[in-house]
Amino acid sequence: MRLAAVDLGATSGRVMIGEIGPDSVSLREVHRFANGPVRLGATLHWDIVGIYRETLAGLRAAGGIAGIGIDSWAVDYGLLDRDGTLLGNPVCYRDSRTDGIAATVHSSVPATDLWRVTGLRELPFNTIYQLLSEVDGSRLAAAETMLLIPDLLGYWLTGAVGAERTNASTTGLYDARRQEWADLATRVGIPPRLLPPLRSAGDLVGKTTPGVTAELGAGSPVPVVAVGSHDTASAVVGVPAAPDSDFAYISSGTWSLVGMELAEPVLTEQARLAGFSNEAGIDGTTRLLRNVTGLWVLSETLRTWDHPVSLEDALAAASDAPAFGPMIDIDAPELLPPGDMPTRIADACRATAQRPPEGVGETTRCVLESLAMAYRRTVRRLTEVTGRPVDVVHLVGGGTHNELLCALTADACGVPVVAGPVESAALGNVLVQARTLGLDLPDRWAMRALVRRCLPTRTYLPTARSSSWDTIESRCATLGLWDRAQPRPDVHRGCAT
Repeated sequence: MRLAAVDLGATSGRVMIGEIGPDSVSLREVHRFANGPVRLGATLHWDIVGIYRETLAGLRAAGGIAGIGIDSWAVDYGLLDRDGTLLGNPVCYRDSRTDGIAATVHSSVPATDLWRVTGLRELPFNTIYQLLSEVDGSRLAAAETMLLIPDLLGYWLTGAVGAERTNASTTGLYDARRQEWADLATRVGIPPRLLPPLRSAGDLVGKTTPGVTAELGAGSPVPVVAVGSHDTASAVVGVPAAPDSDFAYISSGTWSLVGMELAEPVLTEQARLAGFSNEAGIDGTTRLLRNVTGLWVLSETLRTWDHPVSLEDALAAASDAPAFGPMIDIDAPELLPPGDMPTRIADACRATAQRPPEGVGETTRCVLESLAMAYRRTVRRLTEVTGRPVDVVHLVGGGTHNELLCALTADACGVPVVAGPVESAALGNVLVQARTLGLDLPDRWAMRALVRRCLPTRTYLPTARSSSWDTIESRCATLGLWDRAQPRPDVHRGCAT
């Protein structure tokens, strides 16, 4: 079975071909394109027509395919009028139009009430606040429906209107327990007509329209399947976990999502204060997760060093550098914007009475050990708020290439880390399609078993040094590493992907 996965990120998009059979699965990229917000006047927009154009180009390059699935970043949307016409380019979640909106909402609907219904961490770019920023505008008055980015592209391919649940759960308008739209739109002043019918990952969206079919050069209409349209939901499908394991997952790249797959949402005050979100997974599951700054700090360090340094050379130097030197709060607000990251790292160390790292090796090791510490602390909080142990961490995404990070994560968390596959989001996308279109994959565990059989992973075991992380965490706490500055409300504006 030959399937196309459209996998869209906030900085790039690509179309992947997945070839899947009862005992085989492989992925191949056929088209990649740059993506990013465009400022028009005072507002950041997505070039959604350009994204659609490149999606069609990738699907044409894919050739004969049995199905199409689309996953992307969360929260952003397009508005359609009653004729199905797009009312302007979608606004990017990084735009400042939502500044102050949350406080206005909470004056009538407290944040704790929203949490008890949605189970969603309060972030200023959540769709509920974006829509409220448009309440007094002509666009919203003319709108008949709202479609999140994957659903908008699916609508253009098929003419079918709907909202897939994994992405709908990031809007702040979705009931985490009932897995339906919550009775919140009217309470906060959003027209309920905007919320389209819900569908689940695995539902058939429709088939390509005659015009799209012709444009793709296909001999007959191509089925479009609703996959886990939030890319992290698709990535979790691609985690090669066994059904008898108590696993946590880390989707590790420029940003990291650390979480657990659960049967029910966790809506306790403890989970809210710990900064977790309950997002929908496939087959009625819940993804309890937290955003953690990922390899952004390292990549920006490499980019802004005053002399060129390759990632390979930086990692080699870090491997030779002494362990447990200075540590930083990887989620600190000052590390989020682009800029001179080595200087910021040094300043952060001085602020906590630590000697700043010197040179490439020490600086790179400082970043990676600090990231591993953030992973450790988040995994431990997961066990606290769920009451479930973690006996293995599955690390997927681009971070799987970073052997030092994987080894440090195993030591920091004190459990084995299974690294791989890299392309977990595209993999989960095509696996859900394959099940819908007739391959014998009755549940997510069967999908994961296929991944384990067919794709390589590498296991990193904790070493004797693992016990030292308790001492290092205590040292960091004594230094007030995580108490210096609470994250700004927009701390994760870059990780809605």
